[in-house]
Amino acid sequence: MPTLTQPPHTPVETAWNRQSILKHMQDNDVRFLRLQFTDITGTNKNVEVPASQFEKALDGEIMFDGSSIEGFTRIEESDMLLKPSLDSYRVDPWGSRGGVHTATHGQIASVICDVFTSDERAFDGCPRGTLKKVTAQAAELGYAMNCGPEAEFFLFQRGANGEATTETHDSAGYFDLAPIDLGEECRREIVIALEKLGFEIEAAHHEVAPGQHEIDFKYDDALITADRLTMFRFVVRRVARDMGLHATFMPKPIFGQNGSGMHVHQSLFRGKENAFYDKNAANGGISDEMRWYIGGLLHHARAMVAITNPTVNSYKRLVPGYEAPTHLAWSMRNRSPLIRIPDRRGIGTRAELRMPDPSCNPYLAFAVMLAAGLDGIKNKIEPPAPVSGNVYRMSARERSRLKIKSLPGNLGEALDAFEKDKVLKDALGEHTFQQFILAKRSEWSEYIAAVHPWELDRYLTSM
Repeated sequence: MPTLTQPPHTPVETAWNRQSILKHMQDNDVRFLRLQFTDITGTNKNVEVPASQFEKALDGEIMFDGSSIEGFTRIEESDMLLKPSLDSYRVDPWGSRGGVHTATHGQIASVICDVFTSDERAFDGCPRGTLKKVTAQAAELGYAMNCGPEAEFFLFQRGANGEATTETHDSAGYFDLAPIDLGEECRREIVIALEKLGFEIEAAHHEVAPGQHEIDFKYDDALITADRLTMFRFVVRRVARDMGLHATFMPKPIFGQNGSGMHVHQSLFRGKENAFYDKNAANGGISDEMRWYIGGLLHHARAMVAITNPTVNSYKRLVPGYEAPTHLAWSMRNRSPLIRIPDRRGIGTRAELRMPDPSCNPYLAFAVMLAAGLDGIKNKIEPPAPVSGNVYRMSARERSRLKIKSLPGNLGEALDAFEKDKVLKDALGEHTFQQFILAKRSEWSEYIAAVHPWELDRYLTSM
């Protein structure tokens, strides 16, 4: 898991500027540049330009049709601009053809972009812009958010025609070693690719379920971490494909097995000081600000889960018996509640939010987490007492006595709670809020109207 033992990322003069990027691309035979961004659901999108358009691209003058992108804009307002974040410039580690093949058409580079309207205004529906807005609000209060995610994923075999399957290629379990961990070689190739892209990898290992894996990279500022998560997901899928496997971040692809989560370790810093730590606090070094931050996370959790766990399938993971949290509680040690406080103190003091899954849009997920925590600090929201027992094994009566509520049971319930939460709605902004609700209500309606194989197995011959 992320260790969070260093001071936060300190902004410095970017390693890249327009001229240094242009020179680097020329010196390294870069022939194509991908301008990357995400839609409202977190799906990676890109516009690729050839060398003749590099200067125009770095000046933020490349336009695309926003009406074609999920949750972006209306047809009559379709023209959008991509403004690159120059310090995110990277060259693909595998060349233009991938794997061990030698690039035949020059190298391919990428840069992460913010989306602007055609009249040079920051677009309200840009997920990256949403996170930047909330982190700016935190900065006004003197805080910088740091995040360390643990993104899990599955590696599956492909069928005879290259199609994705849910057939696992091993029978290994948590931290198992080859030869039963057949994903070890693929994980190593992913780590090598990530390191070439500037990631600092802390650990890579097999997870609990067959075919399930986790690769942890060093925490950083929330925006930098969200950028890295989008690249991480792309690299994992790309390397797996090159090795004849299918990688998926679907939360619960296999019935009866643990699903994939994305626990997010988070803390607030004031300069180089961790605002979550108070060496004089009587409750184990946890500051008032951390306690209120946790109070905010718990207070908004039933609404926040619509963003952090945004698919129908997400709620197949959030069920008792598979290690995923289902109840709104926090603990200093045990891993059954929604929030766990790892033992590390001092600069490494942090809260681990355990409900998110890797299908979420990281920009929006970090934005609502931060907004919820800041609301807790501003309004001094006191969390309930930490729980020492195993919440999974508590009776409904015991949970009621301790005032422990539960997460929504499905996407529809989560959207109901989300629509009533003004703090989170304001964090996303009206455009993103409405477009997200529209997309997810449509997804939920389509799901509940469909006839699923379970229903046929259950009812077709018995009625």
